[in-house]
Amino acid sequence: MDIRYSANPGDVKRYTTEELRKEFLIENLYVPDAVQAVYSHVDRMVVLGIHPVSKTLPIDQGIDVWANFGTHYFLERREAGVFNLGGPGSVTVDGREYRLGFEDCLYITMGEKEVLFSSDSPEDPARFYLVSAPAHRACQTTFLSMEDAAKRPLGSPETSNARVINQFIHPDVLETCQLSMGLTVLEPGSVWNTMPAHTHERRMEVYTYFNIPEGNVVFHMMGQGQETRHIVMKNFDAVISPSWSIHAGCGTGSYTFIWAMGGENQAFDDMDVIPVTDLR
Repeated sequence: MDIRYSANPGDVKRYTTEELRKEFLIENLYVPDAVQAVYSHVDRMVVLGIHPVSKTLPIDQGIDVWANFGTHYFLERREAGVFNLGGPGSVTVDGREYRLGFEDCLYITMGEKEVLFSSDSPEDPARFYLVSAPAHRACQTTFLSMEDAAKRPLGSPETSNARVINQFIHPDVLETCQLSMGLTVLEPGSVWNTMPAHTHERRMEVYTYFNIPEGNVVFHMMGQGQETRHIVMKNFDAVISPSWSIHAGCGTGSYTFIWAMGGENQAFDDMDVIPVTDLR
């Protein structure tokens, strides 16, 4: 498991490009028949890339759960959200099978012991993207399709940020302990995933970008509003966004992204907007 410790904004403004990428960027999440894990000490969020091809993979493959979490199994004190970004597959939770197609979601509550991931076909394997947050109470494991998500259209073509925010793991859809996740789709011709930029001091966020056409990238904007930085991201890359950092992005082509949040509250509009003309 790759461990990422919390970064100080005063130090980050002095980082080189490579230091910035090493601290916040998560690459190579999908290795055939492996579980790739990154543990961020920012609100203790865990990001997993699970890519079963010819094998069924347990959630904790290659992870020393006791050494990293001090628990007996991965979700003993955690909840998780899973999106499938590949071919059709299944997630089996304590013997209950949930079938996930492309962009389907599964919320897994605290206390579920055995979680297994498999693909229907090695020729078109699933890519399971998982984010886990600490939890203190159990809710209900729930499958969610795109039709189940709460739709929130935002932005406009005139500002190049017309998009639909699909809220999956969210208080308006189902009850969770603290984790929130959703999937944002940009309208044709729009390239900004949010603008004006904002922070939310009471929560951190993790983004993953996908559906990026070959030969294109996304410029992920981060840093404090007066000390902005950027990280160039490719298809299936993820990025850690501390509470003090803006989190916006602009693509050279179309793309989709998944956001995951954890922290003090689940209020979607609890954000501190920074006027565009105040950014530096």
